[in-house]
Amino acid sequence: MVDMKHSTASAATLRSRVAAQFADPTPMRRGSLTERRVKCSRPGCPCRQSRDARHGPYFSWTRTVAGTTHTRLIPAAQVETVRRQIATGREFRDATELYWAACEHLADTALAQEETAAPGREKGGSARRSRRILRKRSRAS
Repeated sequence: MVDMKHSTASAATLRSRVAAQFADPTPMRRGSLTERRVKCSRPGCPCRQSRDARHGPYFSWTRTVAGTTHTRLIPAAQVETVRRQIATGREFRDATELYWAACEHLADTALAQEETAAPGREKGGSARRSRRILRKRSRAS
């Protein structure tokens, strides 16, 4: 796994990584995987008395879609696959965030070059003097 969030790769390297991931889709997921152990409602069950006796583990995959939380139970046999897919999704998200940062840096550089190429475009005020200053000058003459 490559730590994309703290990468010092160049913009060209980031572009090629993101483009490669778009070109060849891989199974990935957003969200998180949670392990739970629960108490039941049976009166004589030992799960009420001891944490070690609780039922489970039960695994759930949770994600947000359009502002709504969606949860799905995951069978124990598929937990490692889902963990790998979530890790791949996080790497992809980190890579796209770095790509956005590189693109915004390029855009800022282009704006800075335009500003230096065309002087006088910054707000500098008008050449006209205020009436108060003009009155003072006319009285002094």
